[in-house]
Amino acid sequence: MSVFVIAELSANHNQNKQIALDSIRAAKDAGADAVKIQTYTADTLTLNCDNEFFQIKQGTLWDGTTLYKLYQQAYTPWEWHEELFEYAQSIDIPIFSTPFDKSAVDFLEKLNNPIIKIASFELVDIPLIEYAASKGRPMIMSTGIATMDEIQEAVDACRKNGNNDITLLKCTSSYPAPLNEANLLTIPDMKKRFSCKVGLSDHSNGNIAACSAVALGAEVIEKHFIIDRSIGGPDAAFSMTKDEFSEMVTRIRETEATLGYVSYELSEKMKNNRKFSRSLFACKDIKKGEFFSEENIKSVRPGDGCSPKFLSELLGKVSDRDYSFGEPIKFMTKK
Repeated sequence: MSVFVIAELSANHNQNKQIALDSIRAAKDAGADAVKIQTYTADTLTLNCDNEFFQIKQGTLWDGTTLYKLYQQAYTPWEWHEELFEYAQSIDIPIFSTPFDKSAVDFLEKLNNPIIKIASFELVDIPLIEYAASKGRPMIMSTGIATMDEIQEAVDACRKNGNNDITLLKCTSSYPAPLNEANLLTIPDMKKRFSCKVGLSDHSNGNIAACSAVALGAEVIEKHFIIDRSIGGPDAAFSMTKDEFSEMVTRIRETEATLGYVSYELSEKMKNNRKFSRSLFACKDIKKGEFFSEENIKSVRPGDGCSPKFLSELLGKVSDRDYSFGEPIKFMTKK
């Protein structure tokens, strides 16, 4: 099955519904398999408080504001959701969302939201995960800020509620994420350790991390998508434009094709190319009755003679016919 490539719209509508609609169309044209949005309000995520606890000052793109102000700027209005879902359906691209509290889960259920995504920073919210998992939808969970034990608790919360359709996304919760912090070798370990499908939620620039993740077994790639970086917004700096996203999808599909499947069979072209492999040839004229030696037979290209593995068996034996220089040695002969 092909890698499932998700275009994460996030805040990249800049509070303009038409941009959101146009972005869905552009994501489809860029080769995305699905579009993801986020379902929250500033009040469902945090408190309208500006004391030191709620100020952003961790060396991020958003330093200098408060959590409440950031989420007010970034949220996708709930009154848009139905139209966004209907539009995506009309152009035949799946759309789903990340709920950030139980009310958002309930709201999305009314829209028949097909997949539930849990964001990295919500992975520690076990009551939310249990409630979301109880809806029986496929669960995709980012693991950016979670410890191994916390990831296990989240997986257990899904399974406790009878939901085993779980995909864990390796994620570096840095915006943009440095490549040297990607640690993509965690992906196959996650698959084995947690017995889940695995993927990557990628905040790095470029497509090298996404393609590398596919090579390591990622089944899902999520990447922030923006119709035009010049519109700005909280996530613009680490989001892909349509052309960049399209290039990434192309490279992912090429990576998939390159991986292929386990096979030791030779294609017809490979069989034909055996003509250029090594075999045993007369490197001097050899008379009937003459001994084969390293002076008169040699392993060379092309492959018209017998295999070089027979060289030691031939040495010291007597030729039963004449060979001319450059003639393949094809038959074992008597001593």
